[in-house]
Amino acid sequence: MKNLIKATLALCLLSTVSTISHAQSTPSLFDGKTLKGWKRLAGTADYKVEDGAIVGTTVLNSGNTFLVTEKEYGDFILEMDAKIESPLSNSGVQVRSHYDPNGNGGKGRVYGRQFEIDPSDRKWSGGVYDEGRRDWIYPLDLNAKAKDAFKVGVYNHIRMECIGNEMRTWINGIAVADVVDTVDSKGFIGLQVHAISKDGQVGKRVWFKNLQIQTKHLKFTPFPNDVYTVNYVSNALSDHEKASGWQLLYDGHTSKGWRGATMTTFPPKGWLYQDGTMHNLPSEGHEESGGGDIVTDSLYSAFDLSFEFKMTPGANSGVKYFVTLSEVTKGSAIGLEYQVLDDALHPDAKLGRNGDRTLASLYDLIPANKQPRFVHPIGAWNTGRIIVYPNNHVEHYLNGVKVLEYERGSKEFKDLVAISKYVIWKNFGEAPEGHLLLQDHGNEVWFRSIKVKRLHDF
Repeated sequence: MKNLIKATLALCLLSTVSTISHAQSTPSLFDGKTLKGWKRLAGTADYKVEDGAIVGTTVLNSGNTFLVTEKEYGDFILEMDAKIESPLSNSGVQVRSHYDPNGNGGKGRVYGRQFEIDPSDRKWSGGVYDEGRRDWIYPLDLNAKAKDAFKVGVYNHIRMECIGNEMRTWINGIAVADVVDTVDSKGFIGLQVHAISKDGQVGKRVWFKNLQIQTKHLKFTPFPNDVYTVNYVSNALSDHEKASGWQLLYDGHTSKGWRGATMTTFPPKGWLYQDGTMHNLPSEGHEESGGGDIVTDSLYSAFDLSFEFKMTPGANSGVKYFVTLSEVTKGSAIGLEYQVLDDALHPDAKLGRNGDRTLASLYDLIPANKQPRFVHPIGAWNTGRIIVYPNNHVEHYLNGVKVLEYERGSKEFKDLVAISKYVIWKNFGEAPEGHLLLQDHGNEVWFRSIKVKRLHDF
C-alpha cells in the first residue's frame, strides 16, 4: 500500500512539473487586463483592453500604428485569436520586426515580416507581407485554397511558427503560407492598426486575445505537400520542398541537366553557370550570335515550375515549355513561352495584340494582367512561376500573383494560335510532353533558383 501511495505521489509530482514546465515554455504575451510589456510605435491609433482583449481603433490621418512587445523574440510558436469587424479594414501581426525612429519623414517606421489580416475581396489573410521594406512576400494567390479561412466579425485562431529561417502560418487550423527567409533572426512582435484617410473608416476596430508564445522545445507542425514555399535561399530546397517532390533544375555551379537546344552538350559560349546564376551573356540582341537556347535533358508534362530572373535595361528573353525540338527556327526553338521582357524599353512590348508580348504573358497569345507594384524593377530579381495541371489548365504567376490562366488545347486556345505567329506549326503547344527552355535572345539576363515539381492526376 505504501508503495502504491508513493507511486501515485510521484506520478502527481511528475504531472505537476510537466504542467509547470509547459506553462513556462508557453507564456502569455498579454495578461488580459493591462498593456504591460507593450508599447505603441509609429502612428496614433488607440489601443485599450476590453473584456480580456486588446482592442485597436483607427484614427483619422494616422499612419500605420503598432502595439509592440518590449521584448524581442527569435524562434517561437505564436498563437492568438483575432477579430476584425469590417471587410474594408486591414490589420496584421508583426514578427521579428524592428523600428526606425527616423523613418517615414521622422514619424518613425516599423519594418519586418507581417502575418497579414486582409478581409478584402482578394482574401489574402495569412499571407506574409514585409512591412516597410520589400512589400508582399507570400500573396495568397500562391495558396488559393486558404483564401476563405479567415472570417469577418468573429474570432479566428491564428498560429505562426518561426523556427530558424522558416515561417509557417495557419488560420483556424488551415495551413496558409510557408516562407524561408534569411532576413531577421529576431525582433519584436506587433499588433497593427492600419492607416486610414477617410472619415468613414474612423473608429474601425480589431481585437486580439489569448496571445500565447512558446520559445522552448520547438518543432514544426507537419505542413501539406501542396502548399507552395517561397524560398529566398538561392538554388536550395527546404526540407518541406524536398518532401513535397520539388527538384532543383540548376545546382548553382554546374550545367548538369541542361544542353543546347540544337546540341547534345552545353553551349561552349554564351552562357556562364559557375557563380550561382545561369547567366546568358549579351550578343547585341541577336538570337543567332550567342550560345543559343538551352533546354532540360528531361521532358515534362504536368508540372509546377518556379524560377527567378533578372534583366539588364531593354532585355528580352523567355522561359518556354512543351518544347519538342521538332519546331526550330533560326537561332531559337519553339514552345509555349513565359515572356521575360523589359516592357518599358524593348520594342516587342508594343507589338502583338493587347500587350500579349509583355512581361509574364503567354507570348503572342495571352497578355499578363499585372499590377505595377508587383513588378520588380530592372536589375532586381523577379520570380516567375508556371503551373501546368494534368487537365491542361495552365497558370502564369509573377512575384506570387497570378497574371493569366488558360486551357491548353481548348477551342479558345486554338483560336488564339490561329491568329498568332504560331499558326504555321500544326497543333502548336499541344504536345503531351516537352523540354523546358531558357531563351538566348541576345540580351544579358540571369536565372537562378530554377525548381520543378511533377504533378500527378488529382
